[in-house]
Amino acid sequence: MRILVTGGAGFLGSHLCDRLLAEGHNVIAMDNLITGSTDNIAHLAGNSRFQFIEQDVTQYIYLKGPLDAILHFASPASPVDYLELPIQTLKVGSLGTHNALGLALAKNARLLLASTSEVYGDPIVHPQPETYWGNVNPIGPRGVYDEAKRFAEAMTMAYHRAHGVDTRIVRIFNTYGPRMRLDDGRVVPNFIGQALRGEPLTIYGDGRQTRSFCFVSDLVDGIYRLLLSDESDPVNIGNPAELTIGQFADVINRQTQNPAGVIYEPLPVDDPKQRQPDITKARTLLGWEPKVPLEQGMAQTIAWFAEKLRVDAIALAA
Repeated sequence: MRILVTGGAGFLGSHLCDRLLAEGHNVIAMDNLITGSTDNIAHLAGNSRFQFIEQDVTQYIYLKGPLDAILHFASPASPVDYLELPIQTLKVGSLGTHNALGLALAKNARLLLASTSEVYGDPIVHPQPETYWGNVNPIGPRGVYDEAKRFAEAMTMAYHRAHGVDTRIVRIFNTYGPRMRLDDGRVVPNFIGQALRGEPLTIYGDGRQTRSFCFVSDLVDGIYRLLLSDESDPVNIGNPAELTIGQFADVINRQTQNPAGVIYEPLPVDDPKQRQPDITKARTLLGWEPKVPLEQGMAQTIAWFAEKLRVDAIALAA
């Protein structure tokens, strides 16, 4: 297939490009580099089946030739990014999704939307199944991301029902792995960066809030299976193995041999107290479940960050 990945120079987008190329497809990555980086796709330079286009998807998208699928992953995705870029986040969720769907309609292409567990907000149902409508504060600081994704889902289903566009929606839960930005504000790079510098890990709140972490290769496998499936309703993809932030901090400090411990800061506004996917649907429809244990995935991620910090330090010294 010939496939467009919006946000293709981002953390998840670049890993998707790798998987799609490995499956034999031709891939176009589109990114305005507002949070993505060409470093993430530099290893693909010279690949005859890969093309990069620097463009903001909130602007009209024109592509020559046939197109079989669009994976719409363009969006700031970390709290630091979407709190600094609230308007851009809302625009890529609305205008960017509209443009991607318009292109899918024009090319008769399948569109897979990257949605998020944040559509569930601070959930009062646990774990979260796809049937749960969520508990979101639409005017809180996190609402710019939550509502952008909820609108994107509504727009995607509208194009599916009104225009017959072949659509898929993946609700992505916390994912980690190489190519995350050290400064993106999410707990994995925050903790790893602090641990590698020998600093205490900053826990917001009392550390009893929960998360579940899925390694990027597992997530990409689930997304690829969803792309090839016949399921048009949303599907959760994530790791149901839940642990507290305090427990997660212990994992990072142990694996990095960091003796500095932890410190506590106030919990940010509307930060969800618990997050765990119900993946019954993914197991049943896609035959998918995560395979990479947390300790193994974290070892790979820590090694990647350690090497990146080493290279950055050499460049700074030069």
